[in-house]
Amino acid sequence: MNCLQSWPEPVVRVQHLSESGITSIPDRYVKKPSDRPVFLESSIGSELNINIPVINKQKTADLIDDACREWGFFQVVNHGVSQELMARSREVWREFFKLPPEEKQKYANEPRTYEGYGSRLGVEKGISLDWGDYFFLNYLPIGIRDQNKWPSLPVSSRELIAEYSEEVVKLGGKLMKIFSSNLGLREDYLEEAFGGEGNMSGCMRVNYYPKCPQPDLTLGLSPHSDPGGFTILYPDENVSGLQVRRDGGWVTVDPMPNAFIINIGDQLQILSNSKYKSAEHRVIVNSAKERLSLAFFYNPRGDMLIKPAEQLLREEEPPLYPAMTFDEYRIHIRTRGPSGKSQVESLIKSRQQHT
Repeated sequence: MNCLQSWPEPVVRVQHLSESGITSIPDRYVKKPSDRPVFLESSIGSELNINIPVINKQKTADLIDDACREWGFFQVVNHGVSQELMARSREVWREFFKLPPEEKQKYANEPRTYEGYGSRLGVEKGISLDWGDYFFLNYLPIGIRDQNKWPSLPVSSRELIAEYSEEVVKLGGKLMKIFSSNLGLREDYLEEAFGGEGNMSGCMRVNYYPKCPQPDLTLGLSPHSDPGGFTILYPDENVSGLQVRRDGGWVTVDPMPNAFIINIGDQLQILSNSKYKSAEHRVIVNSAKERLSLAFFYNPRGDMLIKPAEQLLREEEPPLYPAMTFDEYRIHIRTRGPSGKSQVESLIKSRQQHT
């Protein structure tokens, strides 16, 4: 854990760089050519112009099942969370990132928990950095919730964070039942595997991607799959930026108004023995507009041992993954930072070597 106590280099706020008037980005943010986004119209073969499935939650679970197996991503409308609450929550976070630097810096984070105001992921020295700042906070289980670490400004922040998180957790619980039933498991199986209702881990990361003078050279967030259970993302409806890996290219997601984007994480891939797939995704940035999104992570509690559900195993379908607590998996992720899908895929290789 020693490597997780502090950042290896001084932390630079990307928002400060953006607002300083620079016309070229520092070398630390420049991605190698093969990792850079492509914005030319002629690149349609690599930047696909299709969209992830859009699902009306009130209508069918079958579409959700297909999306989890084929995409690992979908958008959900008519989800039951108040549109007014969503809009107010997003606005209060916009106001937070407009606060003076010294006010935001009071919440500066460190890598052991990430909780607070941050600007980098992973503790490997000298890694390529992403063009974005964020605020990370814990919501569940209640025992690790510390509202003193949540922003106190704007004045309505803490109240809105709690109300928004409560409603999103309710949506997450409903989706967990659908996921379980679609996999042929009892309705409460996945929730219990995560620690039980109210005892799972719930946390939020608010992502802020400032304007970038050279968006073709960098990324707001490097390619990765989410390490936890699944993510409930409230995107910026005015600025597209999320891209999903599909058939060797990248699909730019077109957000639906008042919809949540749901993406499967590595822990659900493990529990389903790879029937559900976590999806590799990344974020591109914009030279003319800033972008803000709210990502709520619905995860197993840290001490829960996660392994493929026995009911899904057959002689011809043995377990693909070794048992591992979510905390063990998370430490591995935090050490390396975003690395495509290599973390979860390395578990398959590890198990094959020991069978």
